[in-house]
Amino acid sequence: MLDDRTSDPIPGRRGIREWLALGVGIGRGVWLLPLDLTFRTVGLRYGWLKALFERTPATILASIGQLRAERAAWRAVRDVPAYRAFLADSSVPSRSLFPLGILGRLPETDKHSYVDRYGLLERCVRGAVPFPGTTIDESSGSTGTPYNWIRGHREREVAQRNIGFFARYAFGTQPLVTINAFSMGAWATGFNMSLGMVRRGIVKSVGPDIDKILSTLAYLGPGYRYLISGYPPFLKHLLDEGDRRGFPWASYRMHALVGGEGMTEELRDLLLARFISVFSGYGATDIEIGMAGESPVSIAVRRLARARPDLREALFGRDSRLPMVFQYNPLIHFLEVNAEHEIVCTVSRLDLLAPRIRYNVHDEGGLVDFRTAAATLRRFGYDIDDLGSLPETAGPRGPLPWVKPIPLPFLWVHGRRDATISVMGANIYPEDIETLVYQDPTLVPRLHSFLLSVVDDETGTPRPSISLELTDLTDVDDPWRARLSDRLRDGLRDLNIDYRSSVVEFPAAMQPIVETFALGAGPFAADAARIKQRRIVRT
Repeated sequence: MLDDRTSDPIPGRRGIREWLALGVGIGRGVWLLPLDLTFRTVGLRYGWLKALFERTPATILASIGQLRAERAAWRAVRDVPAYRAFLADSSVPSRSLFPLGILGRLPETDKHSYVDRYGLLERCVRGAVPFPGTTIDESSGSTGTPYNWIRGHREREVAQRNIGFFARYAFGTQPLVTINAFSMGAWATGFNMSLGMVRRGIVKSVGPDIDKILSTLAYLGPGYRYLISGYPPFLKHLLDEGDRRGFPWASYRMHALVGGEGMTEELRDLLLARFISVFSGYGATDIEIGMAGESPVSIAVRRLARARPDLREALFGRDSRLPMVFQYNPLIHFLEVNAEHEIVCTVSRLDLLAPRIRYNVHDEGGLVDFRTAAATLRRFGYDIDDLGSLPETAGPRGPLPWVKPIPLPFLWVHGRRDATISVMGANIYPEDIETLVYQDPTLVPRLHSFLLSVVDDETGTPRPSISLELTDLTDVDDPWRARLSDRLRDGLRDLNIDYRSSVVEFPAAMQPIVETFALGAGPFAADAARIKQRRIVRT
């Protein structure tokens, strides 16, 4: 049912009683109540929160974060109808659960096992939501089906404040004009980005409209400092179109904030030719935006790992892909890694209308605490506090902006588990192709998008296929495509261990098929109506 209550679960007398009941239920966790009040106060100011992270030992932050997550889980067991039904269907008797250590006994949830099986209101606390202040977001449908996610006023307020804090850390305190190019409407990212960034300065939300962005920049002129936010490939298209129109990029001071999908360092390098800095955020509409964010130190670690495969393996394992690297707040997002190397998240705040407990979006990745990362870097001869001065971490125009690292834990993410194709036992990832196409100076100026798939050639042999959407088809013929196929084959052999083995055994089957299309043609015809570009075509 819908409820005409006007407040979220906290604050207020009702919220205090709930906190006390949950704290007593956890036993030793009763002291979470004064800590919660402290965190809520500290969280109101950027400087206070930054000082908390800098001065509190990481082990204490991690322990408190786990206790908060266990309390959130216990509350869901008690008060969320769908979650109680889910546990019963999973043969987990809720009466046998005790709050302390509860996470270890709870199964994972995801879209298939939880969201698809229970209604929107059933997944809310007490099966009801307040009318005032409640919004419904819609996911992009990148998995095939758009989903609806309900959020209360307090939940959105915290997320928006975190966006503002992130911008303060990443872009400094000087006046900022934000041009929000994320998709607007029912989608969470664009709406919350506008409200979060208005805390940092002037905001104009235009959506992914290149004409409006260029006209806004021209109208306001180069006297301001700009932040342009949007999907990574879109910002590349923006720069390309500006170049074609002769837009005076060099006169403008611009930063970029991207999200919604992964980004290779090769694409970041292209953006850094015009932008002073480029930061990415990590989140999922299933959970919330702003779960984690790139920082100067996380970008430096990633770029150093790109230059040093041995360091990459020491930090992130033997996977040949270079993951995205973020930092996150362990007090509000309790992250785990399961046996399949997927990130599992419990949002430990009590302000969510629809709690997310051990939720799995099926992103592959891992976690490493700040001290361990610093020790690993030290073994390789690097000081984590001084990575910004290294040539390996610099951009195409010199060293990137650097600030003293905040000692928060790192989250590294490869991407969705099913975002791959497999040919002759070799997994090929969109990140592999993105790295290669953005390294090719003859291809970059005309490349708009690409798709990865498996197709049968004229002999019936399955082969990797790369479809390219190009803004200019001049001189693109069969010899051009054949040369590009050879470059992609050689690049995949260098990047991808699986491919390297398979191309020796099955050279014909592993030779990429390259197809080229004009804008909006062929398999790209449906992309005009999509929020985010596809990278995989299932056949």
